[in-house]
Amino acid sequence: MEEKVLLSIANLVEKGDVKKVRESVELALRKGFSAEEILNKGFMVGMNRVGEKFRNGKIFIPEVLISARSMQAGIDLLEPHFSIESVKTRKKLLIGTVEGDLHDLGKNIVSIVFKGAGFEVVDLGINVSWQKFLEEAEKHKPDVIGLSSLLTTTMVSMKNIVKKLKDEGLESLVIVGGAPVSEEFAVEIGADLFGSSAMDGLEKVKRALELV
Repeated sequence: MEEKVLLSIANLVEKGDVKKVRESVELALRKGFSAEEILNKGFMVGMNRVGEKFRNGKIFIPEVLISARSMQAGIDLLEPHFSIESVKTRKKLLIGTVEGDLHDLGKNIVSIVFKGAGFEVVDLGINVSWQKFLEEAEKHKPDVIGLSSLLTTTMVSMKNIVKKLKDEGLESLVIVGGAPVSEEFAVEIGADLFGSSAMDGLEKVKRALELV
C-alpha cells in the first residue's frame, strides 16, 4: 500500500497534473505518511524521472516546468507538516539576475526547477548589485548562490560579484548561467559551477552537494 500511494504521487508529478498531485498529497497525509516520505519517495522519484528524460532529449523545458509546478503545488501543502529537523536540513538557493540586466525569464525557470527539487529558494529579482548579493548571502547562509546574466555587457558584473563573494570567504557554492555565459567563462571568473540550462544546473548542484 505504501509503495502504491507514493508511486502514484511520483507518476502524477511526472505527468504534471497539479490537481491530482494535490489530491494525492492530501490523501497520503490523511493515511499517515510524513511530509519527508512524500517528498523523498514521491516527489523526488517523479522529478528524477523528469530529469532523466530531459537529459535524454525525450522532453524539453516546457514539460520540465509543468512537472516542477505540480510538485511545488504539492510542496505548498506539505510545508506545515515538515519536521523541524527536516526544515533545518533543507538546501537553500539564493538567486538573482546581476546588476545591469533586467531579464528574468531564465532566472525564474531555474527558481521553479529548484523549488520543484525541494530547495528553498530566495529570489532577489533583477539588476542585483554585488552589495545586495553579499548582504543577502550573509543573512540567509545559502548552500548555493546562482547568478544569471542574459547580456554580454553584464558579464563584467557577474565577474565582480563572484570575486566579492569569494573574497568574503563564503562557503556557498556559486553557479552561473545565462545565454552569453560558458563553461570557460565560469572557470575564468572563479565560479564553482556552470549551468547550461536549469536542469543541467540542478544536476550539477545536486552532485556537488552529494544529494545524488
